[in-house]
Amino acid sequence: MTTSSVFPAREAASTPRPTPFPWVGLIALAATVFLSVSSEMIPTGLLPEMSASLDVTPSQVGLLVTFFAFTVVISSAPLTAATVKLPRHALMVGILLVLGLSNLLTALSPTYELVVASRVLGGLAHGLFWALVPAYAAHLVPKEQIARAVSITLGGGTLAFVLGVPLGTVLGQSIGWRWAFAAIAIAFGLGALAVLRWLPKVDRVTHAARSESEPRRDPTVLPVVAICVTTAIVMIGHYALYTFIAPFVTDSMRIAPEYLSAALFIYGGAGAVGLILTGTVFAKRTSLGLILALATTAVSVTVMALFTSTLWLSGLALVVWGLAFGLIAPLLQTRMLHTASPRIRDTASAFYTTAFNAGIGGGALVGSLLLDWKGVNVLPVADVALTLLGLVIIVATIRLSKRSRSRSESVRV
Repeated sequence: MTTSSVFPAREAASTPRPTPFPWVGLIALAATVFLSVSSEMIPTGLLPEMSASLDVTPSQVGLLVTFFAFTVVISSAPLTAATVKLPRHALMVGILLVLGLSNLLTALSPTYELVVASRVLGGLAHGLFWALVPAYAAHLVPKEQIARAVSITLGGGTLAFVLGVPLGTVLGQSIGWRWAFAAIAIAFGLGALAVLRWLPKVDRVTHAARSESEPRRDPTVLPVVAICVTTAIVMIGHYALYTFIAPFVTDSMRIAPEYLSAALFIYGGAGAVGLILTGTVFAKRTSLGLILALATTAVSVTVMALFTSTLWLSGLALVVWGLAFGLIAPLLQTRMLHTASPRIRDTASAFYTTAFNAGIGGGALVGSLLLDWKGVNVLPVADVALTLLGLVIIVATIRLSKRSRSRSESVRV
């Protein structure tokens, strides 16, 4: 990501902050996040339909998520640098229009290769979108309200899993997968109009110069890197399984295909509960929340995989998995925003976006390879192993941070 910022640090802002909480603007951002995540993940619910229509294997359809996410990873830094001088508000509107065009082209593409090309176009816009959104939300509120703003904005992503993907799945199963992408394209057009009307504009300014008293090397860089590495690892595990949730639910858990959208809806609804817990119970306890969420994810996925023949137990584990994962993403983002100093906050947010999408793309790729090699039942093993690795890194990072603070306090005394 670019190291030059297009948003000021909150502490260095020259204009006074508005006192009212920017509900309308954050809800507009949340709506765009809803559309963006729905667009990215809709192939996971339409694997059978797209596979049959395009005459490719389900693993190849799963790779559409990989192409999309890896395009984000590769392009977000140069595109962010190239657009650094553009007005943020107008850029957001343009990004949404390109995302809409990408989905429309996907709906119209007659071959798999053209679908891949349309998804790459969407990935270009998506990377720039996620480099812009977190810093935009942080700019609208003071530092003490960042967790609240992040929860509201990322609520759109959770709602995408609750409504966007299940509704897209129902629509695709009912009248064809192409109509699902066409509907998303229309929604992006409406989202662009909503942003144009209700999202407050922000100034296109740069960070203030580093003061002589500030260290040349920011001390928060290493903790931010640890969070980004953890994010990538955990997301690889999660999306190795979630990208192929359709065959796992229908083949391993033996849930009828017509109930797939209901299963995805329940999973997403549990994630929404997790998001609420993020903004309430764990708003000031991000470390505790992350440890519990990662441990719960590992346990619930293990139970779901071991007891696929017992529907009530594996179904309950699916719900718990959704709830736990609903905590992980916003807590990681909140911890990163709190950890990063104001000097590198938006740059750190950009790297977090890269790590997250590397995890999505890497997970879809790993899942695709494992699916062809060993079958769908091995995917939960990969998820559990990588989730536990992420848990170990988080616990180690927390302990190191506590030791560092203790040493600093001892020096002061």
